[in-house]
Amino acid sequence: MKYRLYIDEVGNNDMGSSTNPNHRFLCLTGVLFELDYVKTVITPDVEALKNKYFESHPDDPIILHRKEMINKKHPFKALLDPTVENEFNAEFLHLLGKLTFKTITVLIDKLEHQSKYATWRYDPYHYCMAIMLEKYYLRLKEVGIMGDLMFESRGGKEDMRLKESYRNVFMNGTDWIKAEDIKETITSSELKIKPKSANIAGLQIADLLAYPLYRYALKFYALKDDGRDTFNEQILEIIKPKIFKNGNKIDGYGLKKLP
Repeated sequence: MKYRLYIDEVGNNDMGSSTNPNHRFLCLTGVLFELDYVKTVITPDVEALKNKYFESHPDDPIILHRKEMINKKHPFKALLDPTVENEFNAEFLHLLGKLTFKTITVLIDKLEHQSKYATWRYDPYHYCMAIMLEKYYLRLKEVGIMGDLMFESRGGKEDMRLKESYRNVFMNGTDWIKAEDIKETITSSELKIKPKSANIAGLQIADLLAYPLYRYALKFYALKDDGRDTFNEQILEIIKPKIFKNGNKIDGYGLKKLP
């Protein structure tokens, strides 16, 4: 048995944008699945949901992507019909409820980070990745299973830099976890990065959960709460029990704020 953590982000790593309230935060969310479960349950169920509501062909598969779905653009024009949208949303919530997984979310306040560490220019995305790996390590140790990580591609240079940063963590450890402990739980010294076009179910679920969990993290840490009751809140009600925790403690395990 082996686990895989599928990771997506909300926001960007540009420190220069941190003074803009809309670009102040970067948030990474990982969705943790057992790999055989991905093969036998996750992928078939996600494909069945897509094929039921959207026109698809194996040569040009539908890729679930939150922004395109919200805008109801091709290939998600079926969602322009309120009845279809309501039916799809209900089935998606049901799917989330029945699936077995855990989530880990790491949020960084780039403005606070820049103020606190004026001379430290650790890439915020890479910093979040390292902390995500620490939380993932804790979960793997808890269940006694090994695993790896997969990110969605952001482009050539960004991918190469992230792989190099990951390799450094794997070989040297972090401030809290020794390299030998990481190597006992993480199976690969090379980070897996796949393009959106690869049609990977785990990455698509991470994409759809990243924004709701970003909103939840902002509210949890009293950083921002617009008070709106949206479909994101319905998603959160389903997945809150799936956030990784130690007993009843979420902070520091399934949720982590930086710095």
